Amino acid sequence: MSEIKGSQVADRGLYDVICIGAGPTGLACAIEATRAGMRSLVLDKGALCNSLYHYPINMLFFTTPERMEIGDLPMTTTGGKPTRVEALKYYRRAVEHYGLETRLYERVEKIHGKDDAFVVETLAESGARHQYHGRKIIIATGYYDRPNRLGIPGEDLPHVSHYFTDAHPYWNQDVVVIGGKNSAAEAALDLFRGGARVTLVHRQSEMGKSLKYWVKPDIENRIRAGEVHALFSTSVTRVEPGKVWVKNSGPEKSIPAAQVFAMTGYHPDFEFLEQQGIHLDGETRRPEANPDSLETNVPGIYVAGVVVGGLKTSDIFIENGRFHGRQIISAMTGKGKLPEPAPVAPPGE
Repeated sequence: MSEIKGSQVADRGLYDVICIGAGPTGLACAIEATRAGMRSLVLDKGALCNSLYHYPINMLFFTTPERMEIGDLPMTTTGGKPTRVEALKYYRRAVEHYGLETRLYERVEKIHGKDDAFVVETLAESGARHQYHGRKIIIATGYYDRPNRLGIPGEDLPHVSHYFTDAHPYWNQDVVVIGGKNSAAEAALDLFRGGARVTLVHRQSEMGKSLKYWVKPDIENRIRAGEVHALFSTSVTRVEPGKVWVKNSGPEKSIPAAQVFAMTGYHPDFEFLEQQGIHLDGETRRPEANPDSLETNVPGIYVAGVVVGGLKTSDIFIENGRFHGRQIISAMTGKGKLPEPAPVAPPGE
C-alpha cells in the first residue's frame, strides 16, 4: 500500500499506459495498448462515455456507424445513423470484449513523476483516494463538461442549463434556447414537439451554416411557420426568475422563460492540461505536441481526441479522434505501423 498524508490510497502496480478519459477516444487508446501487449488503465470522473450519456435522450449522430467504430469491432444499428442508446451499448460491449480495466467516477486530482514513472492520484465519488503508477499518460478528456459561459448576470440560476436531455418536463411552458448551431436547433425542435413554447435567441443574423442536413430545413420551416419563435441578431443580457432580457437594435426587452437552455458550445479543460506542464498556444489553445506521436512537450504525456484541437473543437470528432490511439501506441512501441489485427466478431447482444 502507498500512502498520501491524511488518507488511505490503493496501489495497483505498474501500468504501461494510463488513459484519462473513458470516451470513445480514450477507450480506443486503451484498446490499441491492449492489442500491443501493454497493460492499460482507463480513468474517468464520470460514467463510461460520460459525454455521450449526457447527450439528449433522442440524439441521432450525424455520422454513419462504421465511422464510430473502435478496435475494429463492427457497430450494428437499426437505421442508417447510430442513436445515443446504440452508441452507448456499442462502447460498453467494446470494453467487455477487450477486457479493459476501468476506474469510473474517479476524478484525477494530480499527476506527478516523470516519463516511465508517473503517479496519478484520484478522488472517487465515495471520498476514497487512489494512486496509480504508469509509464505513459494519455489525456483524452474531451470537452463536453466545460460549457462556454455567457458571462451574464443570472447565468447560474437553477432554471438555466448548458445541457439539454429531454423535452417532456417543459410541456406547456415558456422555454428560451440560446444559440444557433446544431445543439440549439435540435433542442428547440425537440422542445417544440414536446409541447413547449419555444423562443430561440441567436446573436447572428441566421442559423449556423454547419447544421445537419436534416435539421436545417426542419428548424427553418418551424421558424417560418411561427412554431418556433426566433430572435436573430439578438443577445441575452441577463436572466431573472421567470424571464430573460434581450437586446438587439431596439430597446432591451424581457421574454418569459420558465427554463433557459444556453446551448453555446463547450471547450476542453485547458487548466488541467496546463497543470501538467503542457504548453498551450496563446490564441488557439492547442497543446504543444508532436504531430506524429501526439506526445506533448512533457515527455511521456500524450494528448488524444478533441483536446488536440484546442479551441477548434469542431475539427476533431469521434470519426478522426478514434485513430489517435493507434497513432500514439505505434509511436510508443517504436513501430511505424501496428500490425493489422485479425477480424473479430461483433460484440455480443
